[in-house]
Amino acid sequence: MKIHFKATCLIFLILSASALKSAAQQADNRYPIIPYPTSLTPEAGNFTITPVTTIVLHGNRLFKNEAAALNGFFINSFGKPLNKGLTGSKHAIVLKYDERIKADEGYKLVITPQWVTLSARTTTGMFMAVQTIRQLLPVQAEKPNAIQLKKLTLPAVTINDEPAYAWRGMHLDVSRHFFSIAYLKKFIDVMALYKFNKFHLHLTDDQGWRIEIKKYPKLTENGAWRTFNNQDSACMKRAVDNPDFTIDPEHIIQKDGKTLYGGFYTQAEMKALVAYAATKHIDIIPEIDMPGHMMAAINQYPYLSCDGKSGFGTLFSTPICPCLPSTFQFAQDVYSEIMDIFPSKYIHIGGDEVDRSLWAKSDECKALMQREGLKNTAELQSYFINNMEKFFNSKGRKLIGWDEVLEGGISKTAIVMYWRSWVPKAPVEAARNGNKVIMTPGNPLYFDAFPDKNSIPNVYNFNIIPAGLTDAEAKNIIGAQANIWTENIPSEKRADYMYMPRMTALAEVLWTHHQDYNSYLKRLSLHYNRLDVLNVHYRLPDLSGFVASNVFTDQDTLSIKKPLDDLTIRYTTNGTLPNVSSTVLDRPLVINKPLLVRVAAFRPGGSMGDVYDLSYQKQSLAEPEMVNTISNGLICKEYKAYFKQTTAMPDTKPDVTIKVNDIVVPKELEAPSFGLKYRGYIDVPTDGIYSFYLTCDDGGVLKIANRLVVDNDGNHSAIEKNGQVALKKGLHNFVLDFIEGGGGYTLKLKYSLNGSEPREIPAQWFKN
Repeated sequence: MKIHFKATCLIFLILSASALKSAAQQADNRYPIIPYPTSLTPEAGNFTITPVTTIVLHGNRLFKNEAAALNGFFINSFGKPLNKGLTGSKHAIVLKYDERIKADEGYKLVITPQWVTLSARTTTGMFMAVQTIRQLLPVQAEKPNAIQLKKLTLPAVTINDEPAYAWRGMHLDVSRHFFSIAYLKKFIDVMALYKFNKFHLHLTDDQGWRIEIKKYPKLTENGAWRTFNNQDSACMKRAVDNPDFTIDPEHIIQKDGKTLYGGFYTQAEMKALVAYAATKHIDIIPEIDMPGHMMAAINQYPYLSCDGKSGFGTLFSTPICPCLPSTFQFAQDVYSEIMDIFPSKYIHIGGDEVDRSLWAKSDECKALMQREGLKNTAELQSYFINNMEKFFNSKGRKLIGWDEVLEGGISKTAIVMYWRSWVPKAPVEAARNGNKVIMTPGNPLYFDAFPDKNSIPNVYNFNIIPAGLTDAEAKNIIGAQANIWTENIPSEKRADYMYMPRMTALAEVLWTHHQDYNSYLKRLSLHYNRLDVLNVHYRLPDLSGFVASNVFTDQDTLSIKKPLDDLTIRYTTNGTLPNVSSTVLDRPLVINKPLLVRVAAFRPGGSMGDVYDLSYQKQSLAEPEMVNTISNGLICKEYKAYFKQTTAMPDTKPDVTIKVNDIVVPKELEAPSFGLKYRGYIDVPTDGIYSFYLTCDDGGVLKIANRLVVDNDGNHSAIEKNGQVALKKGLHNFVLDFIEGGGGYTLKLKYSLNGSEPREIPAQWFKN
């Protein structure tokens, strides 16, 4: 038998690739570390830990607290701590000072069958090493009072590790909805597990003042409480189908015959929380938002606004008045008490979403602007921010503001937190100006945005460094954080669901950005059991292999591949929500009549994933249209106004009309708020069931062949919705309406045919 050399090489390459893939999967199972280390070298064998293994503090007691933290996992496992050993002890876990490790948060971990050595120069670096050990230990080590084990094993490995970015943050808004101290501690615990180091706590806003200020007691006596507002009522409506939207009764009181929602932290409680976070090497950064978002304060102290009144304008609430000495006195008094509570060198002043129209009408502001040579109210806002920065600096603190603080000019020493993803020039200009920049763009780092199947890959593939910066300028990008705004997050379970597991993707981006998404997903799958033990109500992995609005000409089949082996897929066909007693979808479900199938996944402990409503309807193949004259592309009409629904766009003459070849928001049509109407035909090449996937920020509706295909309407963050239509080969009427409420500019449309993978629509399909 003759074997050609090229064929032999090909077989060898295929086998080699298969072997490499298998080895990589085994490594992910053996070292399920998130974030992935800077350098990891697998080694043979394991180190076995038993109750007689010792912990050695090599050379000094610098790392005694980290040793105690590590020993906590052995107390959980063995019912008692490991004994302290002496330098030179055999078969020991050694915590060692190493001055050669230059990074403050860096460490080295060497595990052999004989020794475990954790080396660091700082206590923070040693703490990070302990978190890596923690993730290598079995889940049982997380459980206090669990069944006592006889031994634990750690896989042999050599790790050299340090973070890529200094600022690795998570943010939580406790103003719109309030969260207990116990929950904040749990949140900090999870942050520590994934090596985050900055906790941005948004303490005040229009909806509630959450921190005790002794000089201004009414801020919490009254300002911490409210009657139910429109955000609460929206959550209550959603709670009918999802108990995670239930308003937490712990934060509801009866006072003066009224039902009030709210709460606040005493200074003593917050000082204790700050101390707790410090044991996890996490810095809590407080935000007291000024000059806007101050309704809760102005309602109690009306002299803070220019006209003594408070309310909502077209977009934002009445701000405090930057032209009155009493305003600066209030601000300095508040921040002085904040600085006594929070030792962080960073203080966040907010500075976003300010309605400056009242300032332009104020005689005091007009006089101040003339006296200070300020040309407009944007510069007046910068006057306030810059003066507060001088006050912060006098106290040894650094000011952070949202990127609006750039608009009227800002000092180079202020730190800019970039969130407006529709203003891409903001972080570039700030970095070029010499400001340090923290990246928090709404897309994809607003974790209050409703998650879908694209949320985790969007975070994992996020590029922290904006395009257009030189290497020197890029050094001013000091890191990133995810923000959790809680207008629609009324409970601790809902908060867990919104940030986890997206947080783990951001952890890897900020620490190493390992850039191996499949490896990350494999490692992530091994973290769910640990999160169960930590009582984190995470979002289960997305189910896939279907669309929401299905059509069939004869019959259809629903078959779902489980993303985790221990999931159980259950469904109903009578309109009720699936529960742990619903029918198991363990084989293909044949559908030959109109039907609504409601599907959800369940973990062994009963925790439930998202409910997917899948509609099915019988549909004949739409006949193609006969058109005499056509040309390439679609007609796109723009209406420059704010619309809450696509149906609100008028049928009058558009502001702009252009021809386009694909479905994106044309750069030349971008405006603060607008609507687009795409009109023409789609020329499909063959008969079949076509699926379309429409991603919008804000809303969009797709109709083809005069049939509704995808309804993704309304003002919302970037989410994908999908649907199907049965088409014969040829031209079909194409209608796509899109609205932009301000900032997202996200519009994507993909298709698949007869169940194939989604792909871009060829430009030559679009006609007019």
